[in-house]
Amino acid sequence: MSNTPFYQLSARSLQGKDISMDTYKGKTVLVVNTASQCGLTPQFEGLEKLYEKYKDRGLVILGFPCNQFGNQEPGDEKSIAEGCVINYGVTFQMFHKIEVNGTDAHPVFKYLKKELPGLLGGRIKWNFTKFLIDKNGKPVKRFAPITKPEAIEKYLEKIFQ
Repeated sequence: MSNTPFYQLSARSLQGKDISMDTYKGKTVLVVNTASQCGLTPQFEGLEKLYEKYKDRGLVILGFPCNQFGNQEPGDEKSIAEGCVINYGVTFQMFHKIEVNGTDAHPVFKYLKKELPGLLGGRIKWNFTKFLIDKNGKPVKRFAPITKPEAIEKYLEKIFQ
């Protein structure tokens, strides 16, 4: 459990702090690439509800803003943070803006796409692609951008039985 590749990765928070993924050992993690000006942006509300409902049972949600799809995350870290909190009440961990595809893709997404390639052969299709990682750091399920957070709940219920 302690040495899975996921736990060897790290990312910078919106506040500029480097956070190692091993901080989340023993937790169930949902990684999401986000955008604040996307038709799917209201999913922040559903993600926050999932987080509130399951955080005491070990759920962690990690949001990674990305501007690679339709220029739908043009803001800086401050505007992203303010938008998530003010518009959607987000309290889960948000990270620095990253890329999810291409040569500059963030290592977290390079790893997740390799483990769970999806329909596009390892590419992220759009904002709000979601990856579920079990408490041992193993990626177990990939969800399409249009999959609403509420639809993920049945998977969480199985995990937390």
